[in-house]
Amino acid sequence: MLDLTYETPKPKVIQGAKHDWELVIGLEVHAQVASKAKLFSGASTAFGAEPNSNVSFVDAAMPGMLPVINEFCVAQAVRTGLGLKAEINLWSAFDRKNYFYPDLPQGYQISQLYHPIVGEGEVLVDMGPGVARLVRIERIHLEQDAGKSVHDMDPHMSFVDLNRTGVALMEIVSRPDIRGPEEAAAYVGKLRQILRYLGTCDGNMQNGNLRADVNVSVCRPGDYEKYQETQDFSHLGTRCEIKNMNSMRFIQQAIEYEARRQIAILEDGGSVVQETRLYDPDKGETRSMRSKEEAHDYRYFPCPDLLPLEIEQAWVDDIRASLPELPDEKRARFVLDYGMTEYDASVLTAEAENSVYFEEVAKGRDGKTAANWVINELFGRLNKEDLSIADSPVSAAQLGGILDLMAAGDISSKIAKDLFEIVWTEGGDPAEIVEQKGMKQVTDTGAIEAEVDRIIAENPAQVEKAKVNPKLAGWFVGQVMKATGGKANPQAVNDLVAAKLGL
Repeated sequence: MLDLTYETPKPKVIQGAKHDWELVIGLEVHAQVASKAKLFSGASTAFGAEPNSNVSFVDAAMPGMLPVINEFCVAQAVRTGLGLKAEINLWSAFDRKNYFYPDLPQGYQISQLYHPIVGEGEVLVDMGPGVARLVRIERIHLEQDAGKSVHDMDPHMSFVDLNRTGVALMEIVSRPDIRGPEEAAAYVGKLRQILRYLGTCDGNMQNGNLRADVNVSVCRPGDYEKYQETQDFSHLGTRCEIKNMNSMRFIQQAIEYEARRQIAILEDGGSVVQETRLYDPDKGETRSMRSKEEAHDYRYFPCPDLLPLEIEQAWVDDIRASLPELPDEKRARFVLDYGMTEYDASVLTAEAENSVYFEEVAKGRDGKTAANWVINELFGRLNKEDLSIADSPVSAAQLGGILDLMAAGDISSKIAKDLFEIVWTEGGDPAEIVEQKGMKQVTDTGAIEAEVDRIIAENPAQVEKAKVNPKLAGWFVGQVMKATGGKANPQAVNDLVAAKLGL
């Protein structure tokens, strides 16, 4: 059972020249639906194809071509809504959003303004042990993506690539509940994690498959509480939208700059103009792109080419039944079932593939030991080599075999690390490698005792020092381990050294 008791983080406060100010942030995250075909055509969504090679007659807006809804994309939107604990609307409809873009052949975008497929939901954003921000989701709607204009191939002309045109997007709109740059980045990260668990978006920000429009405003301390009481947005100040952010780091930098820009304007007696802005990471600043349009500027009206979308509750229930265990629930279970820390559980559940690997290693074994080895040895090496868990040279079965050899007393923890290195570089069955290379731990107390006696006899001065300072007994243990090539059972060595020295 997930423990929902948490402390809400305090809002970010920025000191201006005259007053203290608080940030208010809402995000519109555009997540590309994980689907092989586009929202209204059968054209491929494969990334990296030759320009204008994934374009159907519908995408190119050829005369007489009509859109046909992709049922799988609808199911992915419903699945996302269920994963965000949101209301699923059994009746929704598509609208035309009219505006001109050179990479939007129709001259309008098919979207959902008035009747989105998903209603209110929520995301719990972790900000540290026992600290989390509950961010409310206002809606999720389906819409088609635009293409891409290319301006750097010719000094006099721009080119258009329509491969992305018509690709299905889920626009996930939050309430203005986020109160700082770090929270905004953490929110996008948590949303990305949930979408990847659900399999509804791959979350690849570098390819533009997940990008965010960030709405930023500033207000005086206490004004946000007034907004919560009255739902009057005027208490939150005038917002500016920073468009198409595809980096967690840039999101934080852009918010920080934009907030200070607005504060400077307000403290100088001016007024913030509602507008859309772009972030320039090279200069570390936002710049004006265009005045912020309202809904009426786009002349929305119901799309005449598409009937309202009606889905059955039974279909929604079937999708709900197929949902995987999501990150929050999995993390709580790991803490409970394996006795690990909240931090370790967070690391192991960061990606679904990581958690699957860990549970294969931990099956029938000590959970804490398995967690330590997966996090410290495996993840540490993967990070060093810049590899993902899918590319790991050490399988879960192989790592589990190493842990079994340790648990049986066949190898020490030191030898286990040497064995891990061999498996990483050469592969093979850990048990067979131990036999072939003579790596088995020496458990014969007689042989160990002989080494202890020899080292004590050869170092009488050290013996006297150890009797005065028992901590120096560790020197003898180290010498025995060195003499046996690390194969002696460490516990047996410790016990014999203590007994021989009378400690």
